[in-house]
Amino acid sequence: MKTWPKITGFVAALALVFGAAYGLGSLAGSDDSGTEAGTHAAVEVETAEGGGADDAVEVPEGLQVSAHGYSIDLKTPRIERGRATGIRFAVLDAKGRPVTDYTVEQEKELHLILASRDLTVYRHLHPTRSTDGTWHVSVNLPTAGDYRLFADFAPAAGDGESLTLGTDLAVAGSYQPQPLPQQVPTSKVDGYTVTLRGDLDAGSARELTFEVSKDGRPVTDLQPYLGAYGHLVALRAGDLAYLHVHPNSEAGDPRTKPGPTVSFTATAPSAHGYRLFLDFKHEGKVRTANFTVQADLGGDTAPAEGEHAEESGSAEHDGHE
Repeated sequence: MKTWPKITGFVAALALVFGAAYGLGSLAGSDDSGTEAGTHAAVEVETAEGGGADDAVEVPEGLQVSAHGYSIDLKTPRIERGRATGIRFAVLDAKGRPVTDYTVEQEKELHLILASRDLTVYRHLHPTRSTDGTWHVSVNLPTAGDYRLFADFAPAAGDGESLTLGTDLAVAGSYQPQPLPQQVPTSKVDGYTVTLRGDLDAGSARELTFEVSKDGRPVTDLQPYLGAYGHLVALRAGDLAYLHVHPNSEAGDPRTKPGPTVSFTATAPSAHGYRLFLDFKHEGKVRTANFTVQADLGGDTAPAEGEHAEESGSAEHDGHE
């Protein structure tokens, strides 16, 4: 018998065996792909009590460029440092059309926040909207590097809930990131001293109270700013997740005194370091006090007394009226 026919027959047998195995594998493959998708679903279910997709853990605001049918379109993704530069962007709906109708919240249609990735530079801006839906604002950023741009707004066509979208902004130049500033209970800016009382707990609402003084005397004539006697933004170090913080009182309420204290309620989504930026208005000017707070899984995380105050010189208010 010749060798070639033997080899041919052997190859044919192997083909038959592997063909059968492939057929079984195809059937198993269907289950595998379903299992992979099911694994993701299982993770989602396991992380949410109740087992439904609607009960999934909520993603913090500001981490997504697109959510709930809306997207932010930054038309100037790269700018120069150290000089006034225009920033242009639009909020797009699910059909890609610029949004031109907003619900006014805290006296503005849209609040724009800029923060460097290391959280040492902060800007709270109020851009101007053109009739075509494009927003414009000028900003002067002192340091190069990666920044996060947050647009906080409530579309009139929505359910009335505010939405915060985020996108990256590059500032050209040599970048030297700084470590997260130390947690201390006081912050100084333009001769004012702001003292923080309270802390953050992961997953629990906590009260944060700020006391404003100048030259050792309590400031009791704070001016209304965005409907309250202070505005607070909290960002998580690392990914810059944006926390919605609510003032506990409104300016104009006869029960609310214009200082020296301003209080808010905030919930940290996780145990981590956070950067707080308190805007307050006095004698016609808005200033920002900066704080670092470490949120824990319960327990007191308030800064120890006696620490040196932080100098809050890195926050400015380009675009404020």
